[in-house]
Amino acid sequence: MASSSSSLFRSIPISFPSTKQCARKSQRPWLRASATPTQKARFVARRKESVSVRQLQRPLIEYMRLPASQYSVLDAERIERVNDDTFRCYVYRFRFFNFEICPVLLVKVEEQPDGCCIKLLSCKLEGSPMIAAQNDKFDALMVNRISCDSSKAESLTQQLTSDTIIEVSIEIPFPFLAIPKQAIESAGTQVLEQILRLMLPRFMSQLVKDYQAWATGDTSRQPLGTGEI
Repeated sequence: MASSSSSLFRSIPISFPSTKQCARKSQRPWLRASATPTQKARFVARRKESVSVRQLQRPLIEYMRLPASQYSVLDAERIERVNDDTFRCYVYRFRFFNFEICPVLLVKVEEQPDGCCIKLLSCKLEGSPMIAAQNDKFDALMVNRISCDSSKAESLTQQLTSDTIIEVSIEIPFPFLAIPKQAIESAGTQVLEQILRLMLPRFMSQLVKDYQAWATGDTSRQPLGTGEI
């Protein structure tokens, strides 16, 4: 489930062209001689989580190969299905400096031979007016690769793994410009790491419980989460 760049501004020499040159140049659009540089901060976090799963009547690899249309939403308080392979996820509210933020993610599930890959399509920030104003000033990437070892399909236990990376690039809002960029990036990265540290183990636990329900023939596949963490 984005990159930052900086601009180098050069002074423009001023000269006094001839009248003919002025006539020709007056037909061209005006160019701004200078602009306010935009500072961007970049946050990156990655986490890999693995759990051992005891295989039941139906092997784990079959569960991992289910089409996305048969996935359980796992947590009805936090996840809603948009269509067969697209979901909307409400991340837990967190504080960044003095602001409370709630990201809302739109993700797409891509089926793979040994699992699936969850990719971020879009992200919207909910919170104060200042937080909402940042929605057109940042880029985000998230990829969560969930897999099991297909070569060990006959073993009694299987290893289920989630490998997630999140990257965010955002224009530094005016109230934060007085804060060193390094401090902002450090704080932002810590927030992302904390989100992954809290959410991935919970997600994996729900995934294992859903596999157990599916493997024993429970066709209801009711959401397991309550929205709490």
